[in-house]
Amino acid sequence: MELQHPSQNTAIPMAQPLPTHVAASLWRADELRSPPTAVHPSGWAALDAELPGGGWPGMAVTELLISQPGTLEWRLLAPALRPIVAAGGEVAVVAPARPPSMEGLVQDGIEPDRFWRYRAEEPARRLWVTEQLLRGNACEVLIAWLPQVRQEQLRRLQVCASGFEGLCFLVRPAHALKDSSPAPLRVSATLASDWDLRVRVAKRRGTVHEQDLLLPAYAGGISRVLTPELMHPSRLDDRPIPIEAHDAVGSTQSSARQQNPAAH
Repeated sequence: MELQHPSQNTAIPMAQPLPTHVAASLWRADELRSPPTAVHPSGWAALDAELPGGGWPGMAVTELLISQPGTLEWRLLAPALRPIVAAGGEVAVVAPARPPSMEGLVQDGIEPDRFWRYRAEEPARRLWVTEQLLRGNACEVLIAWLPQVRQEQLRRLQVCASGFEGLCFLVRPAHALKDSSPAPLRVSATLASDWDLRVRVAKRRGTVHEQDLLLPAYAGGISRVLTPELMHPSRLDDRPIPIEAHDAVGSTQSSARQQNPAAH
């Protein structure tokens, strides 16, 4: 159907509906969900509810902004790595802040034989190794520590990651959060009370994430041996002393006074 413009003799075609496959891939800025790409559950239901697509995105760079590099990122990523490694996937680790604990991985149910560690001290070497792994689709998960990466280098890595079928995580220090980044997803993590991680989705496609998430990230499968009280050690000092304990303390002090009156 065509409409005739009142001031011209040319016909203006009416807008036609988009093809179904095009409409399905269209992302609008006010939507949380991202275009359909491969996503992997993070293993945290509360975090998946805030991540576009419901999990860690494939074919994209995800920045992890960590207050204590070398520890917190493993606690955050372990639930997602477990099923990937169990299915035979390989994890490439580039220049970690500290070597991953093999015993800790085993405690988390992750087979350490599926990990490949690449040593690279110089920033340029770290960047080159990361790029090559992305371009070659060499693994199912890539975790690279790039504390000194520049914005134009991040942009190049994002382009490389667009053809990478696995998950790509770039670990950066927490203070990098004040700088802009081309990464479509940025997640910060710090220690909270007890065993919790305080996590915030600092940047994502769609609406802004306003509130922090508290994730009970028990290190190394330790939750299997913790008593209910030790799962919340910060509460131990706040417990009231039982009446029996008051009586026992009082009777003990009374006995001490009777036995040693000169002490007063």
